Amino acid sequence: MLAEAGSLCYTVPERARPDRSYKCLTQFGFLPFRTKLNTGIKILSDNRHAAHNYFLLERYEAGVALTGTEVKAARDGKIQLKESYAEVTGNEAWLVNAHISQYSHGNRENHEPTRRRKLLLHRREIDKLLGQTREKGLTLVATKLYLKNGLIKCEIAVGRGKKLHDKRETERKREMEAEARAAIRRHSKE
Repeated sequence: MLAEAGSLCYTVPERARPDRSYKCLTQFGFLPFRTKLNTGIKILSDNRHAAHNYFLLERYEAGVALTGTEVKAARDGKIQLKESYAEVTGNEAWLVNAHISQYSHGNRENHEPTRRRKLLLHRREIDKLLGQTREKGLTLVATKLYLKNGLIKCEIAVGRGKKLHDKRETERKREMEAEARAAIRRHSKE
């Protein structure tokens, strides 16, 4: 099988696995031969209340230090991020109030559902988050927990709390956009 990109091409061997995507050389560079293009991200839990209650400013991807039974329960989707948030204490970032239910086949070594879990971030990111939360009065909210390349990651966002009138305004905008899309669909059918 021959893959082409402009004038540059190379052959993909017949033994290539069908579950992998391949890309050939381009004008501006190339992707390594055995690189998987489609990095499957499976969302394990999503915190929709975060966007409703906060103006989300910046988002960060952080690894999460979990025990074995927590990973198994998380892969089963037994996670609740509704009241969870992140905090920086002692030059470390922590995920607080994230509820991961106990694993059904866990034994006496099963984990505590709402324990504090360490977030794995770079030092510069931790320092930046510490400065933002201390000086500007912002908070860190957990927005997603997902599986990426076999590792469980947490997306945290820097957020500023919404007041009641802000929530109403956001809801009004959402309804107006939905009505406009419906009107466009109706108009295009006619």
